[in-house]
Amino acid sequence: MQANEALSKAPTKLTPQLGRLGLTSAIFFTVSGGAYGLEPLVGSLNAGWAILLILLVPLLWCLPIAWMVSELSSALPEEGGYYVWVRRGLGEYWGFQEGWWTLCYTAVDMAIYPVLFVDYLAYFYPSLSLSANRPTAERVFLARWLVALMVIGAAFLLNWRGIRVVGKSLSLTMALVLGPFALLTMLALRHSRGLDAGFSAIKAGLAHGPNSHLLALGLATVLWNYSGWDNVSTFAGEVKQARRSYPFALGAAQVVIVAAYALPVLAGVALTTSPAVWSESAGWPVIAKLTGGPWFGLLIAAMALISAWSMFNSQLLYISRLPYAMAQQGWLPSLFARVSRTAGVPVVALAAASVVAGLFAAFSFTQLVVLDILLYSVELFLEFLALMALRIKKPEMERPFRVAGGWPGLILITVLPMTFAVIVAVASLRGNGQGLYQMAVIPVVILSGTWIYFKRRDVAPASCRPE
Repeated sequence: MQANEALSKAPTKLTPQLGRLGLTSAIFFTVSGGAYGLEPLVGSLNAGWAILLILLVPLLWCLPIAWMVSELSSALPEEGGYYVWVRRGLGEYWGFQEGWWTLCYTAVDMAIYPVLFVDYLAYFYPSLSLSANRPTAERVFLARWLVALMVIGAAFLLNWRGIRVVGKSLSLTMALVLGPFALLTMLALRHSRGLDAGFSAIKAGLAHGPNSHLLALGLATVLWNYSGWDNVSTFAGEVKQARRSYPFALGAAQVVIVAAYALPVLAGVALTTSPAVWSESAGWPVIAKLTGGPWFGLLIAAMALISAWSMFNSQLLYISRLPYAMAQQGWLPSLFARVSRTAGVPVVALAAASVVAGLFAAFSFTQLVVLDILLYSVELFLEFLALMALRIKKPEMERPFRVAGGWPGLILITVLPMTFAVIVAVASLRGNGQGLYQMAVIPVVILSGTWIYFKRRDVAPASCRPE
């Protein structure tokens, strides 16, 4: 009884602390983190098709999602973001499904970033490297997991200090990550022949049609590198002037991210198009070494560590707000709604997200990209439906940003990203047994969400249910 009374007295209100620059930086690391991870795209396809996907996907995938997020974030700038949108637009059942599906796919996705940190660290300490030819030794496995746990612990402590501190950290690290890539681009293209060589490689690549299965998997990779725009909505209640800050920050971040992908790739293919270089085992550190010498390779590798850590930081920031919002509505235990008195953060939800990430970080990085995109697309579809539903149910709602074009415009921005998701799903089914396994996970997640909803629906107070 006393414990419950103490909990009820704990603060549960989050306050606006994050400005436009911090929000833009959070979006950058939630969606991107720089060109790291794009190297296999060039190696498996070619320079031409890689650049085409990098430039085409923002128009047909990112822009529709960013417009949807801009309208809903400016209309409903509440903590919980897309969970609130779907719940207000489609009802409490679908709102819970949106939150549950996000928690499921993010639980695994979050652990990717600490693991990537360890992979990049292996550039400096080869003893941490995984062998493709033999099982990982127990000591190597343990060392990698301990490093990953240290990364998670550091991010937890930074997030615990509050969203304003996280925003300042991300703004600084965004400059640190983008600076070396800007230098790489200038060094590689400093002569006119460098630019000509890059365009020649792109033209030659486009002249050769890629394998359709590889193209679809490449598309999944690019979609994954351009995903996460809606995730930054979960902490909308902590953003200063959220109604105007979100459209501005989403637009600015999209320009920065496209440039951060396209320009380094253009510069890199001007130097070499060798698949051995454009791979996970070589990649940007080797390309930087070719560009500016050994010191530059080390610098790019060091910035990869900062990028991986900052991406996890931003993931932890947004995902910890989702259990907080769901707990406030009674769908999760009230403990998750507890807020730190000193920093004003949902400390229990933050700790829970860190623990889950730590458990999954025990595993090596596997081919989760397709599964991420499929699960992400399912929940994304609900958000587009909520956008339409709110246009019908709440036409009088204030919308500082409004998707233009009326109903044809809304349907178009929904169809475009969903078409990409269907292409990835078909490629997954036509690929191999792993694709079938990935597809089988989706109904499991959906059925589990339905079961939990009916088990918990009587717990949610009537006052918390949508109108």
